[in-house]
Amino acid sequence: MRLALGLSYRGQAYQGWQSQPSGLTVQDRLEFALSTFADEPIRTLCAGRTDAGVHGLNQVVHFDTGVDRQSFSWVRGTNRFLPADIAVQWCQPVANEFNARNSAIGRRYSFVLRESSVRPSLEAGLAGWVFRPLDAAAMQRAAEALIGEHDFSAFRSAECQATSPVKTIRAIEIHRRGAFWRIDFDASAFLHHMVRNITSCLVAVGNGSRTSGWLADVLASRDRTQAAPTFPPDGLYFVGPYYDARHGLPDRTAAMDWLP
Repeated sequence: MRLALGLSYRGQAYQGWQSQPSGLTVQDRLEFALSTFADEPIRTLCAGRTDAGVHGLNQVVHFDTGVDRQSFSWVRGTNRFLPADIAVQWCQPVANEFNARNSAIGRRYSFVLRESSVRPSLEAGLAGWVFRPLDAAAMQRAAEALIGEHDFSAFRSAECQATSPVKTIRAIEIHRRGAFWRIDFDASAFLHHMVRNITSCLVAVGNGSRTSGWLADVLASRDRTQAAPTFPPDGLYFVGPYYDARHGLPDRTAAMDWLP
């Protein structure tokens, strides 16, 4: 029996998603909770691995099990063994050919930034920090150069394991509410650090350090050294993947309404 579940988490306390010998990852905590509840070893595959400090709103995983329990039991039972900053949001049976990673037709990220002369305190880790005023129109003009299918090597980390740097960005939307900025990304898939590197470039344009046309030049260069330094993970949220409607999986969770 194959099950899919949606997971939300704060990433600050963990060394990213992927299992490590330390056991201090979101995957390690989830698999411990699932295995304890099911009383059998369970291994999961996720839609998108997140870095240390990155949060998840609707991370989707699948796993196989011989244990037959109702979906709500998997949610409540697994959550009993998870720490307070990780929670299963939903669980649903899926066809055996469903794959949380390969079946996804797109993925979404959101970056939340606070524009302020002083660093965040209450929002520490939950929002990035920019101390210079940003120009929304300049950033949106710059972002237009990235829409479509491109080679994103200029925004790819040296540790990236993707077989190809060619990805398709479907949308980048930039909004402001009070002191908070939100940059939403929708793409077929993302390279390692791609969202953080693009965000740092957009901030450079927004604060006037670079012109709107500069981002197109960075993209065309395919050279990581031409882009801005990688933005810290604070304030980055993996909103989650989305799938063909035939799978019938939820693409929203309550946590999504919490973002500004």
